[in-house]
Amino acid sequence: MKIKFSLFTLIIISDLTFSQWFWQNPVPQGNPLYGVQFIKEEEIDEIATEFILSQNYPNPFNPTTKINYSIHQSTQVTVKLFDILGNEIETLVNEEKLTGTYEITWNAENISSGVYLYRIQAGDFVQSKKMVFMK
Repeated sequence: MKIKFSLFTLIIISDLTFSQWFWQNPVPQGNPLYGVQFIKEEEIDEIATEFILSQNYPNPFNPTTKINYSIHQSTQVTVKLFDILGNEIETLVNEEKLTGTYEITWNAENISSGVYLYRIQAGDFVQSKKMVFMK
């Protein structure tokens, strides 16, 4: 179950419905979540049915961004970052992954502002997307 809030996303991995979870884990009145209204609730399949590379969020970003990807079969996965000239900046993932959906949080505080590309290679699937880092 994935519950979206107006300013951030909370992912709950549980057999409980959100209502059951919320009432078993009340939010104290001093907590910034107290009184939050939920905008949208959507179910996320836990088993991926295809290879997907999602657009990073937020974009543009400063200094961190999240990159989500799904793979539908166990395979070697590589996720790399490149500058706009094609120079490799960093390898975020380089390992065998099981079927599922994954999220990477990338912190770019030690690089300069600009346009960057991220690329996934999982088996025969290869896809790239563009992101903008603004200091």
